[in-house]
Amino acid sequence: MSANKRAIWSWAFYDWANSAFATVVMAGFFPLFFKQYWSEDVPVIESTYHLGIINSTASLIVVLISPLLGVVADKMGRRKGFLLIFACLGMVMTGALYWVEQGQWLLAALLYIAGVIGFSGGNLFYDAMLTVVSPLRSIDRVSALGFGLGYLGGGLLFAFNVWMTLQPASFGLADASEAVRVAFLCTALWWLLFSLPLLLFVHEPAVDKIAAVVAIKNGFKQLRKTLKQIRALQQTFLFLLAYWLYIDGVDTIIRMAVDYGLSIGLASNDLITALLITQFVGFPAAIAFGYIGERIGTKHGILIALAVYICVTLFSAFIHAAWQFYLLAVIIGLVQGGVQSLSRSLYARLIPPGQNAEFFGFYNMLGKFAAVLGPVLVGWITLLSGSNRIGILSIVLLFLAGGYLLLRVDIATGQQAAKKG
Repeated sequence: MSANKRAIWSWAFYDWANSAFATVVMAGFFPLFFKQYWSEDVPVIESTYHLGIINSTASLIVVLISPLLGVVADKMGRRKGFLLIFACLGMVMTGALYWVEQGQWLLAALLYIAGVIGFSGGNLFYDAMLTVVSPLRSIDRVSALGFGLGYLGGGLLFAFNVWMTLQPASFGLADASEAVRVAFLCTALWWLLFSLPLLLFVHEPAVDKIAAVVAIKNGFKQLRKTLKQIRALQQTFLFLLAYWLYIDGVDTIIRMAVDYGLSIGLASNDLITALLITQFVGFPAAIAFGYIGERIGTKHGILIALAVYICVTLFSAFIHAAWQFYLLAVIIGLVQGGVQSLSRSLYARLIPPGQNAEFFGFYNMLGKFAAVLGPVLVGWITLLSGSNRIGILSIVLLFLAGGYLLLRVDIATGQQAAKKG
């Protein structure tokens, strides 16, 4: 294997590594375990409130630190170093959940918030290294490879952990609660093991490095400059607006699918099955979208995915049976990784050379702002209409608005402007 291919695969396997946290912890076991085990003696309404505050706090911290972290990493020339620091934070906090006793919801919350910061902070620098490992001509495929491996890796570990919770005695465990705690430990070890290729085989180009104190001091000045620079790069700015709107729709579906399924009477086992379906369908589909982006254009690939999301959202308002929810899971799996991977590779084309991390700091900041407008919109429409089905239809507005702005993005003009800085 050539050094370049080895670097690409090593970079992509970090997605395999840390997607275990997104799938097993964030989407899977933490919300359920928080309410049923760590908050056992807390009223349901109060524990739901706590969970919302926990997620909002973690997201807010990431939003506040991401742009500055990106600037500092670029100035110091240590994107990989920062990635590993945040990844280690996420691993340690995730593993520590194993030792949190029943009823200790506050300790679980603090560890989870720190874990999300580690996960999200690591992703900032991981995204910023895309242009380090991939030539521009193959950036769509490389970005898609990372997302594809992430879906497969996260899905495999989650499937194993679900099996472990269903049959704990087969693994020498006392009950399902112990199995979930072991799942947190497995996630941390999985994250550590599959981060090693990136540590060993991905190398950043040499730059003139400066001290951390100087980088932070200069970082605040550079942050203001970068904000002005983003506004001046019209196509980059327009893409970020489009991305914020449509990724808000994507994230709203991800975060509210389980709640919507329960509200229309589906069983929790059906919802877990649907999540697994999305993960495994997402693996080949994300990789396929990398080739689609190369063949018909990255922007066109994203627009196709958004059109599918609009159809899915419309159809979701009329489902009644588990098999229909499974069908939606398959369709979402076909496009979810595609819209994520192609958005990342398109944005990578629209940023000035040498400013990867600081520009991806703003990209990740918008990603964390996502699913703010969508849930509020869904909740408001649901409240006014008295129907969850009508409420879910409001997400279509986000896809339409984001798609419209994306249509107006001129990639060639944006690339030329970015090269000039």
